[in-house]
Amino acid sequence: MVHVTDEGVFDHPIEKIWKYLNDEEGHKHSSVKMSKAIEQSDKGMTAEFEVKNPDGSWRKEMWKMSFNPPHGFSLEITSGPMKGTKHTHTYTPMGNKTKVSVEGEFVAQGMDDATLRKAALMMLEQVFNEDSANLRNFQ
Repeated sequence: MVHVTDEGVFDHPIEKIWKYLNDEEGHKHSSVKMSKAIEQSDKGMTAEFEVKNPDGSWRKEMWKMSFNPPHGFSLEITSGPMKGTKHTHTYTPMGNKTKVSVEGEFVAQGMDDATLRKAALMMLEQVFNEDSANLRNFQ
């Protein structure tokens, strides 16, 4: 298990970020796809996700997400090779920009701490870059 923190700044106000995060059609990632929602409420959801492995194959994971709009959300992976991973995404308004801070504990079966830290940071960077690109065209 490794503790990871990361942050970035979106060039969009928090209202647009939150609207985007809640749009199933607009909020997409190349390495994560929701398979099916198991349980859903205004406070969060439990869902099965397909996650792309570094070798290009896909694995299934169960995620439990708790929402705290518009300030952020927490995510816990409850099944799969990353079971036990928990991280929180916090959004801070900065006028027409929004800072996102991610902090949490990452777990991956069969991965040493240095490799896991690098993989977690690479995943967060990929997600941030995809969100930034998608937000440019999001209404």
